[in-house]
Amino acid sequence: MATTSMAIQSRGAQKEMPNQTLYCSNLPDKLQKADLKRSLYLLFVTYGPVLDIVALKTSKMRGQAHIVFRDIQAASQAMRALQGFEFFGKNMKIAYGKGKSDSIAKLDGTFKIPVMEKETEQTPLQQMAFGGLPPGAEETQSNQGTKRTRDNESDNEDAPMEEDDDDAAMEESDSD
Repeated sequence: MATTSMAIQSRGAQKEMPNQTLYCSNLPDKLQKADLKRSLYLLFVTYGPVLDIVALKTSKMRGQAHIVFRDIQAASQAMRALQGFEFFGKNMKIAYGKGKSDSIAKLDGTFKIPVMEKETEQTPLQQMAFGGLPPGAEETQSNQGTKRTRDNESDNEDAPMEEDDDDAAMEESDSD
């Protein structure tokens, strides 16, 4: 009996560790992002200094926001005071954030810039398909900044052009 009750408790809502970041959900999704951030700031700043508010309007994050406080005491006080607060007609749900916020990590000096993935080596087929040279082909050397030499078609550039037979026939018919 004791083991089943322990299993039920562990599956239920877990008690998060206190954090400087509060996760707010059940927020009105009809508000513009700037208005939502401003309203949340004015509401939460009474409990302590607010460093950052992250509110996104993507389909997954609509109606949710993260509020970052400078210290844990201010975040805890705001969470206790505003849990279930009616915010633009909806009861706000507040929980501690799961991880450390980027703005807190920057203050601590523990922020690490995300590293981009290293480019993978292209196969010869990919090189041919995406504009590269086929395997075994050599790149031609082009002399940058030098003009191409002119190909002369004939040496008689000053000579008059020869008339075509059609042009001569047209001139004779015009004179009639």
